[in-house]
Amino acid sequence: MSNKSRLVEGKATPRGAYPHIKRAGDFLFVSGTSSRLPDNTIAGVNKIDEMGTMHFDIKEQTRAVLENIKDYLATEGATMADIVDVTSFLVNMNDFGGYNQVYSEYFNKETGPARTTVAVHQLPHPQLIVEIKAMAYFPVKGNK
Repeated sequence: MSNKSRLVEGKATPRGAYPHIKRAGDFLFVSGTSSRLPDNTIAGVNKIDEMGTMHFDIKEQTRAVLENIKDYLATEGATMADIVDVTSFLVNMNDFGGYNQVYSEYFNKETGPARTTVAVHQLPHPQLIVEIKAMAYFPVKGNK
């Protein structure tokens, strides 16, 4: 069985001891992915107002997360169409509508992956409001 882990160049370095993506046989596992950019800034943090309040854009963060996942899959030759299961973590379920709107630009209910979306108290950085992990089925060449 093919088993390898990969860090993807040009992406934010994981904040712990885990890879961006791991292959186990014909399955690809994408670690929980955020909207962190390579320079460690976070997409979707639109502004901090004069009172110090941060304003977040769930659509921009969700799109950045899904684009990161897309790039991770591409390192193995896979696409978003190969994803079979998604788990999403939202800090605030009031963001579900915007998150779901962007999600539907990448997947549809007829052919998209199974999905679970849960609310969490917080994510590893105070400016992160969404994190997504995914599993894809993409056979090793010759295993189809």
